[in-house]
Amino acid sequence: MSLTNEHLPLAAGGFAEPSRAEVRDFVTLLKPRVMSLVVFTALVGMVLAPGGLHPVLAAVSLFCIAIGAGASGALNMWWDADIDAIMTRTRGRPVPAGRMEPGEALAFGLVLAVGSVLTLLLAANWQAAALLAFTIFFYVVIYSMWLKRWTVQNIVIGGAAGAFPPMVGWVAVTGSISVESVVLFLIIFIWTPPHFWALALVKSEDYARAGVPMLPVVAGEAETRRQILIYSLILVPLAVVPFAMGFGGLTYGAVSIGMGALFLMLAIRVFRVREGAPAIKAARDLFAYSILYLFVLYATLLGEALFSAGA
Repeated sequence: MSLTNEHLPLAAGGFAEPSRAEVRDFVTLLKPRVMSLVVFTALVGMVLAPGGLHPVLAAVSLFCIAIGAGASGALNMWWDADIDAIMTRTRGRPVPAGRMEPGEALAFGLVLAVGSVLTLLLAANWQAAALLAFTIFFYVVIYSMWLKRWTVQNIVIGGAAGAFPPMVGWVAVTGSISVESVVLFLIIFIWTPPHFWALALVKSEDYARAGVPMLPVVAGEAETRRQILIYSLILVPLAVVPFAMGFGGLTYGAVSIGMGALFLMLAIRVFRVREGAPAIKAARDLFAYSILYLFVLYATLLGEALFSAGA
C-alpha cells in the first residue's frame, strides 16, 4: 500500500483536489468505541495509582492516552484498507469506501501519534510517554502489520495493545510499573481472546474471505470454542486477584465472582452449543456480555477508589 497520496486526483494548475472526507470520517478513524474503553480503563489506572496528578495535568494525560488510541485506530485502518474492503463488517470504513485517500489516514494517524506522545511527556513523565509510544507501535506494527496476517495467535499476542491503557494511566501518576498495574493489564490481556473469538465465530466467513488467519478459520470452530473456555477459566479467577491483593474491596470481590460465574456459564454454552442459529446466538451473547463484564469490573474498582477518597 502506498505511503503517499500519489493517486489523489489533480485539479487544474497541478494542485491536489480538496479532500472528500468529512469530519465524521476522521472521527471514524479514531475508532471511538474502542477509544471509550481505552479512556475508561486508563482512568481507572490513574485513580487507583498511589499519589496523584494535578487535575489539569491528569485530564491532559487522559486526553493524550485517548488520542494515542485514536492514532492507533487511524493507522490500523490505513494499513488494513485492503482487507477491510473485503469484509462486510469493515467495508464501510472511510478508506475502503473511497471517502478518504490512504495518505490522509496515514498522515492523520502519524500526527496524532506524535502529538499525543510528546504532550504526555510534558504533562506527566517520560515513562508514561514511552509506554504510550510503545503501545501505539505494538498495535500498528506488531499486531496490524505482522501478527494479524501471519499467525493464528494474532489476537492473543496483539491483545496486549488493548491491555496497556490502565498501565499507562498508572505510570502517568507514579512514573513506574507496579504489580497492581500488571494485574490490571493481565485482566484485559486474558479477557481479549474469549471476547474477540466469540465475535470471530460469528464473522469467520468474513475473515476467511479476507485471508486473515483468525482461530476459527485456521483451527476450526471446535478448537475456537475450546480455547474460549480455557481462557475463560483463567480469566474468572484472575479477575478476583485485585480483591485478594487488597486494591479491590468487598464490593469488587462480590461483583467479580458473580459476574465471573455468568461469564463462565456463557463460555460453557458456547463450548457445548455448536450448530445452527443457537450456536451463533451463544457466541453473540458471550461477545456482548464480555463488554459489560469488563466495564463493570473496572467501574467497580473506580467507584470503590472514589468512595474511599471521599470518605
